[in-house]
Formats: sequence, C-alpha cells, structure tokens
Amino acid sequence: MGGECAQNPYMARPKALDPAAVDTWLAAHSGWARKGDALVKDFKLADFGAALAFAVRLGMIAEKRDHHPDITIGWGKAHVLWSTHDANGITELDLELAAATDAIAGA
Repeated sequence: MGGECAQNPYMARPKALDPAAVDTWLAAHSGWARKGDALVKDFKLADFGAALAFAVRLGMIAEKRDHHPDITIGWGKAHVLWSTHDANGITELDLELAAATDAIAGA
C-alpha cells in the first residue's frame, strides 16, 4: 500500500514529525495539504501521457528510496499522497519525497 516502507531490522525507521514542523513545511510548499496523517497534492499535467510519465518518474524515485506514495492518475491530472504508515504520521522522508515530487512535476 502507498507510503509504506519495507521492514528492515537494520535500518532505523523514520519517526512522525511534530505537527508544527509539518505546518512550517506546508507554509513553504505551495499546493500541499495535510489530510489526516498524510501529505496530499493534486497536479495538473498536459494530458494522460504526461500524467503517466509523471507517475513512472515518481515511482522510480520511490523505489530507490523504498518509500511509496499513493498515486492516482487521470487525463491531465495526478493526485499524490505521502505518509509513513508504520510511523503513524508524516516523517522527514515524506517531506523530502514530496519536495522531490514537485521537482518532477516542474513545480
């Protein structure tokens, strides 16, 4: 499921951030919002092919980081949700990858 990290006993698991830290990040990153224990953003893209390419590029970064978002695509749009379910909240890794998502979208 999106946003989950594979369990590895040798890697430190990320911890949920204080809500104030997330609020500070949100104030500096246009379009992102908190939805429960997740960061969400809708992206407008040129067409379905652009949305699909965006999802593939994001998926490749997610695989490298072993942290996966929920991505929903349609014609000219993509909805992205980042959360660290095993931390029960938003972690530094979610913030980092949300910023990377903006970079991929050219935002």
